[in-house]
Amino acid sequence: MIKIYGAPGWGSAISELMLTLADIPYQFVDVSGFDRDGPQRDLLLKLNPLCQVPTLTLENDAVMSETAAIALMVLDRRPELAPPVGSAERQQFQRLLIWLVANVYPTYTFADYPERWSPQAPEALKKNVIEYRKSLYLWLNDQLSAEPYAFGEQLTLLDCYLCVMRTWGPGHDWFQDNTPNISAIADAVCHLPTLRQVLKRNEIV
Repeated sequence: MIKIYGAPGWGSAISELMLTLADIPYQFVDVSGFDRDGPQRDLLLKLNPLCQVPTLTLENDAVMSETAAIALMVLDRRPELAPPVGSAERQQFQRLLIWLVANVYPTYTFADYPERWSPQAPEALKKNVIEYRKSLYLWLNDQLSAEPYAFGEQLTLLDCYLCVMRTWGPGHDWFQDNTPNISAIADAVCHLPTLRQVLKRNEIV
């Protein structure tokens, strides 16, 4: 069985949603506190020297990290969780999946731990990064249909990202006021009965 090493509310929640949506069994291993010295960090470091969540161990004991890679693994098993191959929507799905991880994710690394990157002016760095993140979300909002999901009626793995990331900064109220498409998609995912338990455990609903 797949094991997900993660922490409630962190990026591992995205992997939990994707695996649950795909009906792929997994075991969740809580390593809350992994970002500071202690036994949880030591446990995670044995699997992943970069100490990231999510880190997965697969059925063959291979280790996998990076949510985009996990999404591609899920699609190998459940290809219907992305738009059809060869369609324009498929190309946009691929683009936005990688775009989220390559552009938005790093803003959390820098803003959550600004003292690591700018010890002389951590608050200035945090403020600037958060403003930049907002500009990214504004751009993303304009790429999405929200009818009711990112690609219309078809639920895809990209919707799992939006549901979880809305709970991170700049927060629900900002998304509702400034990115109504992202907010509506996240609401639609939150109403899926099959995901309810995972959403509650990660304090998303």
